Amino acid sequence: QVQLVESGGGLVQAGGSLRLSCAVFGNIVSINAMAWYRQAPGKQRELVATITSGGSTNYTDSVKGRFTTSRDNAKNTVYLQMNSLKPEDTAVYYCNADIRILRYRNYWGQGTQVTVSS
Repeated sequence: QVQLVESGGGLVQAGGSLRLSCAVFGNIVSINAMAWYRQAPGKQRELVATITSGGSTNYTDSVKGRFTTSRDNAKNTVYLQMNSLKPEDTAVYYCNADIRILRYRNYWGQGTQVTVSS
């Protein structure tokens, strides 16, 4: 049984910051790539940021320079630091990870709401 537990969402004013965390629990062997997605009301889920097991990162253009993802492999946790937040960043943010128990499978967190007021 694998669980991805997200935290850190909330309500913030435009220009503010939030830090999301996603901790992986379970009897896992290893975690490969981890990622953050978001889904705004009425829109498709979109990829926000990825981070490899070695720490290489990629970001969608709309968050470059504002968001930073990092991971602590010892804690099986990935983070998303979000600065200079805009109302258009409002969405449910989901953690995603490729996790090996017997073999690699893809897992999702339950999502955490981020609301940015103007």
